[in-house]
Amino acid sequence: MSRIPAVWLVIGGILSLQFGAAIAKDLFVLIPPTAMVWMRVVTSAVIFMIAVRPRVVGAGRTRRDWLVIIGFGICLMTMNWAIYQSFARIPLGVAVTIEFLGPLTVAVIGSRRSIDFLWLLLAAAGVALLGPTPGSLSWSGVGFALLAGLAWAGYILLSAETGRRWPGLSGLALASVVGAIVLAGPAIADAGTRLLQPKILLLGSAVGLLSSVIPYSLELIALRRIPPRVFSILMSLEPAAAALAAIILLAEFLSWAQWLALVCVVIASVGATRTAKPPAEPTAI
Repeated sequence: MSRIPAVWLVIGGILSLQFGAAIAKDLFVLIPPTAMVWMRVVTSAVIFMIAVRPRVVGAGRTRRDWLVIIGFGICLMTMNWAIYQSFARIPLGVAVTIEFLGPLTVAVIGSRRSIDFLWLLLAAAGVALLGPTPGSLSWSGVGFALLAGLAWAGYILLSAETGRRWPGLSGLALASVVGAIVLAGPAIADAGTRLLQPKILLLGSAVGLLSSVIPYSLELIALRRIPPRVFSILMSLEPAAAALAAIILLAEFLSWAQWLALVCVVIASVGATRTAKPPAEPTAI
């Protein structure tokens, strides 16, 4: 793994995530989206808890620490659940393109430079192009994608806070447990005894590995070798990767307007990342 360039690790993680999503969509006839997301979250929670073994009891853990973990877990669960509900109704590439408005908005929040707002307007114009495309989009699918984007924005903000309060991957492991607990009831009600079938368990675990464990692990390794800004630029390729996975595995071909919308969002994300001011150096206390 150490010989693989960090850029390819990030790209590998992106492809794993989006191909995992495409496989999940193809399995919705067997496993409802809510149950599929729950199995994905449970898989990542079990693997991360075994690998990390976070110390959940100990001195110095405050009520605020646990509130951050709970919020982080709910955002993580909502982000995954909403995007699965979205691409169950609309093309995968379109759903991820709309969802990307969440992290893009976070990237320009607090900025007073006109160039940053121009990037956001470019992304909004791209999403607006999805309206008149041939074949009407499901409004519920678009709504779920926007909810996923909102949850993604919360995930980004709480991820930083979690990293400050919990070492290594312990915060992510505990947040995954929170997400699994919150979604357990709806998932069991949705799928019932099908969750106990060996085939379903195997498929759900495979999606969990592809969509959570592998991407998170590759991203963690890559972030140790490349600057966060470079990482963010590479992550801007996610809508294109989602569209590619949907074409190969689902035969979901986008129209020219949908491709143009996707390109606008990708360009806006790359531009916002490249022109963003570097974070200030932390002040020593």
